[in-house]
This record gives sequence, C-alpha cells and structure tokens, in this order.
Amino acid sequence: MPAESNGSGTDQPDLLLAADRDVFLRYDQNVNTAALTADIIVLLHFAFILFVTVGGVLVLRWPRLAWLHLPCVAWGVLIEVSGGICPLTPLEMSYRQAAGDPGYSGDYIDRYLLPVIYPAGLSRSLQIGLGLVLLLFNLTIYLYAWYRRKKL
Repeated sequence: MPAESNGSGTDQPDLLLAADRDVFLRYDQNVNTAALTADIIVLLHFAFILFVTVGGVLVLRWPRLAWLHLPCVAWGVLIEVSGGICPLTPLEMSYRQAAGDPGYSGDYIDRYLLPVIYPAGLSRSLQIGLGLVLLLFNLTIYLYAWYRRKKL
C-alpha cells in the first residue's frame, strides 16, 4: 500500500496530519455523543413529565404503581410551585454545551412544552397554576381510585 503523500514531493507519511485527523475524529465522536446524550435526556425528561401528569390513570389499572407515581408527582409539584429547576435541565444543557451548542435559558417547560402549549412565556403565576392543576388532576384520580377500591 503506498504511503500518503505530504505534499512535499516525498512519499513519507505526514504523521502530524494523521494525528490531527485522529484528534478531529475523536472530537467529532465526542460532540456527537454529547448531542445524543442531551437528546436522550430530553426524551427521559419528557417521559417523566408525562408520567407525572397522567401516571395516575395508570394507577387505576395497576394500583401498586402509586408507590412510584406519588413521589414523582410530589417532585413535579414541588419544582413547579417553588419555581425550581429540575436537575435534568442543567444536565441536558451541559451536554448541549459540550456538543458545541450554546444551550438555552430557562427551564425544560419554558424551552420545549410552553411553545407548544402556550404562545407566551412562562410567568411565575402560570408556573404555580400548572403545579396546582397537576396536583388537583392527580388528586382527583387518586380519590376516584380510592373510592373505587373501597366500593369493591
């Protein structure tokens, strides 16, 4: 197999270019891995929010799931009402930045869900309202499940 030409007229391989290419390929793989990891975190975050929001319906079918769902609801309500940010948000942003994306400001709901659900940005009162709606929705489902179980 012929050696790579370095452009200098000799047939000696250019070790520096080969090393640079390896570094670039490793960097490109790291960037792609970081971007993929950030995307996976977004999907997990969405799945968690979906579970918190409508997981009570699953409890009607599988009552033991309440042991997992109730702490998740408590966490979701706490984050919404306190104005906190879920730890998955900064984790996702750190992977985005590692992939060369500048990231975003705000939280997951403001970035991904509100543009779909609401035309305006997330205000503090709206955030508290979302937390209370989440709590009331799940409380209604759990009261129904309790009533149904007592009736049997």
